[in-house]
Formats: sequence, structure tokens, C-alpha cells
Amino acid sequence: MKIIKTDIYMFKIPMVPFTIATGTMEFAQNILIKIHTNEGIIGLGECSAFPMIVGETQTSCFYHAKDFAAFWKGKNPLEINARLAELDSIIAGNYTIKSAFDMALYDIAAKAANKPLYAFLGGQQKAIESDLTIGIDTPNKMAEQAIEFKSQGVRMIKVKLGKDPKSDIERIQKIRNRIGNDIKLRIDANQGWSKEDALPVLQSLSEFDIEFCEQPIHKYYDDYLPALCAASPIPIMADESVFTHHDARKLIANQACHLINIKFSKSGGIHEAIKIQAIAGENNIACMMGGMLESRLALSAKMHFAMAHDNVKYYDMDTCLLGHLADPVLGGVTFNGMHLSIDETPGHGADIDPDYLSNLEQCVV
Repeated sequence: MKIIKTDIYMFKIPMVPFTIATGTMEFAQNILIKIHTNEGIIGLGECSAFPMIVGETQTSCFYHAKDFAAFWKGKNPLEINARLAELDSIIAGNYTIKSAFDMALYDIAAKAANKPLYAFLGGQQKAIESDLTIGIDTPNKMAEQAIEFKSQGVRMIKVKLGKDPKSDIERIQKIRNRIGNDIKLRIDANQGWSKEDALPVLQSLSEFDIEFCEQPIHKYYDDYLPALCAASPIPIMADESVFTHHDARKLIANQACHLINIKFSKSGGIHEAIKIQAIAGENNIACMMGGMLESRLALSAKMHFAMAHDNVKYYDMDTCLLGHLADPVLGGVTFNGMHLSIDETPGHGADIDPDYLSNLEQCVV
């Protein structure tokens, strides 16, 4: 099998502005690629650039995608290890755009094997229920959003924090008081607290029954995480501190996290994510399947990955629900409330409405 061409799209999705500690996104800065083979199999991949976290933009991803596509033309997409190693030889880092190419390769491989991706990865169907995320706003507006989520049957709410310790404590206090104690609360500071403030905030929040806290301090303070983990009354989940399995290895060796959040746009895709969850599992560190602002296409691939790896025990798979004003995805993962399901279609099972694609900036390599 050989790659004959790659379609690349500036897959921009309008959305309600979504705010976290590092900034506000007013549209999903995604890239979609379609890798065509001489055997008629097409692999689709999507990535979501979040510049404030990964240091990549939609524009940088688009131009790197052209280079990657040209380098792979005429090569065998089923040689996944070799193809991905070539991308690392072209440029270091840039894991977001690499994740789209990784996803397309796995889509091709699973389709060639006539298996849904989860089965190709050695997994089986299992029940998955996601949380739903509240972006940063005033404490009262966030509490109102939490009440609305509860009325919709949401059982796990993730709350974005990290702007101001005092306001963050008020946010959680109001949310917990308004929704009661039967809803799980998770918090994510997105590196927003100072190393001095993190522990006092976590101690103050402990009375509100918080399941875990993602990335309380900036990743350049990873050397402070062991002491914070030892003292925190709330389990610490590493997010921005873990891009690759080498990051995971170092944090685990230093007892610098209790849990790890895996995102394809940080890891470079499925290939590296497999390694992250493996080293975490070997050390009894559970993982969460997370994401940036992907559509249901990338979410479908994440669903397959989560079903294939039992050490992925937490699911933050609400990316397309975070204010997306369009859903151009055909097939793929579906929602029943916050319960996700996917059928037995070979590959990851998702495609994009061609009418939507026709209006996007695009190129063919």
C-alpha cells in the first residue's frame, strides 16, 4: 500500500467563547487531513491547536502538514513506526499536527484489517461516561451553569479555575452549595496558581469533595510537584507537565503526580499515548482521556483508544460540547446524555460532511 495524496483543511469550527486560565478561544483551531492510498483506503485525522498550551497554531499546523504530506508521498502508511519516526526527524516537538497524521495512519491500518479501531488496538466495547466542563466566569454564572448541567443529568462536572485563588475558592463553594453532594466535581487550574498559592488553595477546597485537581502550577515548576503531591489533600493529575512518555516517566519517578491526563494533541497521537498509559499502568497511576477542542472525528479516535486501554479510567471527552456551533461530522461517536457509544465501523468510524469542507481553506499534496 502506498500514499498517493493528502488533503489538508483549515478545519475551523465557530464556538461560544471558552475561557480557561491561559486564555479564551473563540473558535476551534483545528486541522483535518485525509490521506489517500493506492488501494482506495482513506485515513482521516484531526488535531486541535491550543496555542497557549502547546505552542502551535492552526496556521503553523497547516504549513507543517504540507511538509509532512510531501515527505510521506509514495510511502507505505501501514509502516506506522517508520512513518512517525520520519516526522520526528523533520522537526522536533509540534505534537499537535503530528497527532493528526498519527490518527490517519491508525485509521488506515484498522480499515485495512477490517476492524474498528478499538479492536485493532486490542480492546473491546465498554461503557464510557464523560464529565462536562464549565469554563471560567463569575462564581454566580458558573454556579448557574452547574445547576443547568445537573438538570440535564450530568453526573461529573469539571470546573476550570486558575485565575485568582480567592475567586476560585468562591467558585467551587457556590457550585457545591448549589448542586449538592451527589455530583462529582473535578477541578483544573491549567497551570494558573503560583507555587506558593497552590497548596493553601487545595487545602481550602478539600472540604468540597473534589475528585482531583489537574495541573495546579506551571509545568516549569515540576520540581515543586513532589512536595505538593505529598501535602495536597486532593489528588494531583498531571496535564501540561506530561506531553510524552518520557515526561510521564520522570514525574512518576519523582512521585510528582497521582494521575495523568492523556491528550493526543500533546502526545503526538495514539502511538505515544499507548506508551504513556503503559508506563503509568506499570506504576499504578491511572490515566484520563482528555482533549483540546476537537470535533467528534478526533473524539471518535479517543473513544476507541479509551476502550482499548483499561488504565484509562477517567473520561474528559466533552470537547465538541464546549460551545461548538457546528457539527459537520458524519458517523463516529454519539452521545446519550454524557454516555458515549460507537459502532463497529472499521477504523475510527467518522467522516466530515463534504459540503462543510468545500468552504474551508484547503490544499492537496
